[in-house]
Amino acid sequence: MRITKKFMVLDAPDPRVEAEFWASVLGGRVGVVDAGPFAGWHDVIVDGETALGVQYAPDHVAPTWPTTDPSAQHQQIHPDLYVLREDVGTATQEVLDLGAHMLQEAEDASAPLGFHVLADPAGHPFCLCWD
Repeated sequence: MRITKKFMVLDAPDPRVEAEFWASVLGGRVGVVDAGPFAGWHDVIVDGETALGVQYAPDHVAPTWPTTDPSAQHQQIHPDLYVLREDVGTATQEVLDLGAHMLQEAEDASAPLGFHVLADPAGHPFCLCWD
């Protein structure tokens, strides 16, 4: 088998907001499919390649993180984004300004390696990591 394309797809109640968030975080742009079976689909395009897809999901329920409640909507996948240690504060503020919200701060943000757990506008968890 030869895979010709690979990227993650996120469900979101507002694909435009979600795609614009990730395009800003990843340094890309948003492409919208206007017709055909994927009409309304939003691609996040980085360096000329689709890095992420976003599809409309009117009944989307944001994952709960962290949780020990077995009836809660658990996270199923999350991206880890690595930045330079010296850029952690700036990068964290940048994603917050773009619409993310903090789920769990690192125990020691000055440590040589670590991560913050944040959520994108639709509630998908992601980690902002450094090492």
